[in-house]
Amino acid sequence: MKLLTYETGDGPRVAILTDAGVEDVEPETGDAIEVIATGSVPKTIGAPKQLDSVKLLAPVAELKRPVIAVGLNYKKHSDEGARKTGARKVGEYPKIPVFFTKWIGSHNRPEGDVILHDITKELDYECELVIVIGKKGINIPKDKAMDYVYGYTIMNEVSARDIQRRHGQWFKGKSLDSYGPLGPWIVTKDETGDGNNLDIKTRLNGEIRQDSSTSDMIFDIETVVSVLSEGFTLHPGDMIATGTAEGVGFAMDPPGLMKVGDVVECEIENIGVLRNKIVAP
Repeated sequence: MKLLTYETGDGPRVAILTDAGVEDVEPETGDAIEVIATGSVPKTIGAPKQLDSVKLLAPVAELKRPVIAVGLNYKKHSDEGARKTGARKVGEYPKIPVFFTKWIGSHNRPEGDVILHDITKELDYECELVIVIGKKGINIPKDKAMDYVYGYTIMNEVSARDIQRRHGQWFKGKSLDSYGPLGPWIVTKDETGDGNNLDIKTRLNGEIRQDSSTSDMIFDIETVVSVLSEGFTLHPGDMIATGTAEGVGFAMDPPGLMKVGDVVECEIENIGVLRNKIVAP
């Protein structure tokens, strides 16, 4: 099932994308978390609309909690960063997942403009698989973790590399306004297949930049969910971005960073394509 949210004159509307088109859930709601929390396939009112006739919002239009993110969770991405910066040894990886948050204020939608703010000169892309939690849980054993996963979506974890260096941490440089595109929809886990083995790609102006697989993750989905939940209650609709693959712009020689006018597409197998354009402030 593909769960999406689109814009109407009366606010957000949650719908299912079927073979026939976009069908509103019944009862009508603008809160996708309500639908996720039921744990069941919602009924629809029928009357499908063509996908290209609606303006998609982020799958959860209004986040109740920040997106949680995992840093340095792909071996080859960690290695490319180590070679570029010399901050750590190639082949030296975190021993436990490193978590931070993507601020709610960075929330953005499919086709939403990403602003190249004046504060940064080094804007980069990061295609990431996002875990969507389906039910409340704390201290979740690893072998039960998938019971708590509702499905997956995509995030472009847009990053201002110079701000990251300036502040010595990830939060600020990854949380500027518009730097958190999500979408185009949430796909339930029964339709995605193994989240630990999905192709992941980024195209910048049609050029493939990232071309990898979630199988390169250092910590798999089960580990990420289990470790995060230790003493930390997860709720329906919580989102966990699982890190990015090799091929980011700052690690290229010369750097291949984003500029105004660029179009970036993040694609993950069995989920879809998240597309955004870089614009001036």
